[in-house]
Amino acid sequence: MRALVIGGTRNLGPSIVQALLKLEYKVSVFNRGQTPDDLPETVERLRGDRTDLQQLKTALGGREFDVVIDTTLYTGAEADAVVELFSNRVGRYIFLSTGQVYLVRTGVERPFKEEDYAGEVMPAPPKSDASDYNNWLYGFDKRQAEDIFTRAWQESQFPFTSLRLPMVNSERDHYDRIYGYFLRVQDDGPILVPEGPGLPVRHVYGEDVTQAIVTLLGSDKGKGAAYNIAQDETLSLEEFLQMLARLANRTLKLVKLPRETLDRAGLLPDCSPFSGLWMSSLDNAHSKTELGMKYTPLAAYVEKLVRYFHATSARQIPGYVQRRSEMLLAGVAQARAKGL
Repeated sequence: MRALVIGGTRNLGPSIVQALLKLEYKVSVFNRGQTPDDLPETVERLRGDRTDLQQLKTALGGREFDVVIDTTLYTGAEADAVVELFSNRVGRYIFLSTGQVYLVRTGVERPFKEEDYAGEVMPAPPKSDASDYNNWLYGFDKRQAEDIFTRAWQESQFPFTSLRLPMVNSERDHYDRIYGYFLRVQDDGPILVPEGPGLPVRHVYGEDVTQAIVTLLGSDKGKGAAYNIAQDETLSLEEFLQMLARLANRTLKLVKLPRETLDRAGLLPDCSPFSGLWMSSLDNAHSKTELGMKYTPLAAYVEKLVRYFHATSARQIPGYVQRRSEMLLAGVAQARAKGL
């Protein structure tokens, strides 16, 4: 059996490759070769830019695969290229989509269900608001890709399955989101978060995404369909940070400031990456009833991440370089609160 992973070197990629190897697939990865990897030598490396159709055709044209797992497809144009390239040449195509396909919808409520997908899409925010516009565009473009795959399934039975993911937490998260919180808890300084309740935290553990892929490979279920893949628990940000601090044997020190203050200081999103305004929360019932998915408890996977962080050498990450500025701002805020 032959498998292709498009991407394959960051966050979910290595876990997916290892799972395929355990299932005795002959695995190839296609990417630009810019990210160093520790994949086994038995994995075939194919190089190219997936946004360039000619490079895709040069590297993959004429090849057939039992399964293709696409971790780096973001637009309708890229979906069109995949359908053209792999029609009648793939037994199963698994597309890693996003919960942001719901965030650009109007009139839906959290946690989002698969049936919330269809309906009116909100207009684009002004480009002058770069964060809102780029997040809207990400969800909009992923919807275009899903729509193209759905049409290809309806017209020619192109065997796609979309897995809609919220934020993915893993040992290899290249955004270092939980690791950034962990470093702040470890240094015993305050964590700055925006005032207000914030969005609920309902993410997913990376290994559970890999398990969803393995589950699909073991059956014919899910072709032409989409599934939300997400943890069972929903917490507030403060509840999540309390859990993280407890597992790290530290005391949580939280300082809440107006979002405008943190934005003006240039500290968001680094000081609190789970405080963004574009964070999805997904209902996972469909994946549990139809695929039999069982999700790792949040406390269990956070404990695994904390053990991993303790066991590995400390790293300097971009999201932590302004830590001194965070502490200074927190100190000023605390002094003002005391009337000093």
